[in-house]
Amino acid sequence: MKLLLTSGGITNTSIRAALVQLLGKPIEESDALFVPTAQWGQPQCSPETVWRSVAGRWADGESMTELGWRSVGVLELTALPTIGRARWQPWVEAADVLLVDGGEAVYLAHWMRETGLADLVPALDAVWVGVSAGSMVMTPRIGREFVDWQPDGTDETLGIVDFSIFPHLDYPGWAGNTTAAAHRWAENIPGVAYALDEQSAIRVTDDGADVISEGHWLLLNPPA
Repeated sequence: MKLLLTSGGITNTSIRAALVQLLGKPIEESDALFVPTAQWGQPQCSPETVWRSVAGRWADGESMTELGWRSVGVLELTALPTIGRARWQPWVEAADVLLVDGGEAVYLAHWMRETGLADLVPALDAVWVGVSAGSMVMTPRIGREFVDWQPDGTDETLGIVDFSIFPHLDYPGWAGNTTAAAHRWAENIPGVAYALDEQSAIRVTDDGADVISEGHWLLLNPPA
């Protein structure tokens, strides 16, 4: 299992170096699949934001799809049940990296279970690069603060890792993502949790997890 769980994507040289290390080869020799599915469950997202993410048309920072990949394809999870696993699973197994965009993590977890992708992830050779909800989906819980798809439903996600993530720490203008908000959020998270700013990520391999950062991050609810 090779995961690079980011808040804002590949935002600096340290996170990019961690990505290359996980790939085991240059980005220019790697084939990517981009997964925009989580955006459909987030009320603040729209067809325009999905297009911007796929096309690499965000003004602030380098897009996940524009890092210099040998090839990039789009994998829309909501479509997969209509075409059958025998068709789409080889695409996933052939990819070097899955670029999993942000949005709503519980919605993304639902479609990963619905398609069977969740069962494949732990054994994939591909690197999983998550942005925001694309990272949070791997955790056991995301906290009520980040549930937008079904506000009265669960905040449980896949639990592939044993820690939770508070993203976009101290993002300018986001009152719900302050350091104080992160500490309040962690009070209701049963287990280890990290708060990550846009310059931070968590690298996960079979050997464990470590933080890659050129910014600011917090370890919340540390292990005893």
